[in-house]
Amino acid sequence: MQQIFNFILKNSNRLLFLLLLVISLSLTIQSHSYHKSKVISSANFFTGGIYERINSIDEYFGLKEKNQELALENARLKSILFNRKDTTKLPQIDSIKGVKKIDIIVSKVIHNSYSIQENFITINSGSALGIKPNMGVINSAGIVGIVDNTSKNYATIISVLNVGIKINAKIKKSNHFGTLSWNGKSTGFAQLTDVPRLAGVRKGDTIVTGAESTVFPENIGIGTIDKVYIDNETNYYTLDVKLFNDMTNLGHVYIIRNKDTEEILELEKKGKEDE
Repeated sequence: MQQIFNFILKNSNRLLFLLLLVISLSLTIQSHSYHKSKVISSANFFTGGIYERINSIDEYFGLKEKNQELALENARLKSILFNRKDTTKLPQIDSIKGVKKIDIIVSKVIHNSYSIQENFITINSGSALGIKPNMGVINSAGIVGIVDNTSKNYATIISVLNVGIKINAKIKKSNHFGTLSWNGKSTGFAQLTDVPRLAGVRKGDTIVTGAESTVFPENIGIGTIDKVYIDNETNYYTLDVKLFNDMTNLGHVYIIRNKDTEEILELEKKGKEDE
């Protein structure tokens, strides 16, 4: 202990200089958006590289499980193909309604948090492939999240399991809309709020993305209704939605490049300015 005190006293000037330097840099970054964006981009690059190496090790030990998943998926696809009336013709319609192949970027999750209130996902693709903030992210099961920040080769995604996320969603059978969010509790459930009492809701009904979303195409799967709550003050439903995705176990994901997003946002921004 005495040696620690001696070290501090001996190097007090240097330590004070470093402390003041850190404080000044912190204040500069917080007060200038350009510096802040550069720091976030650099952090994505650095942490992305670490996460990718860790993920490579995890993937090596999980090859047996992944091979089994691929075999099951191949069996499902072959079953669909063999049951077509004309098996010589390959399907021409994309599985995601309204999205062409050129509008989808394939990537892989290299880090995934799901045990805190504001969870994020890191993928091994970035701005070099055209990924930008506010792009929707899905996989074969349903929605995953929304792109937050990017560096050249990596990107961070706001997970569905993030208390700050808001997604336009609807009840598939009736088209009644609501807002999907997460209450920070279970990793298997999200909440659909502001659903009018006129909507006929039942346990097991499917919830999908709504037409008002500028991030996701309409009718991307989200989950099914598990519980129904009534807010007597607002006269609206709050629905517990059991997610299709196991958000604790993500592999490959698809980033959706909606060409109309920028035009829609610009138009809405102009409308607000004119009010």
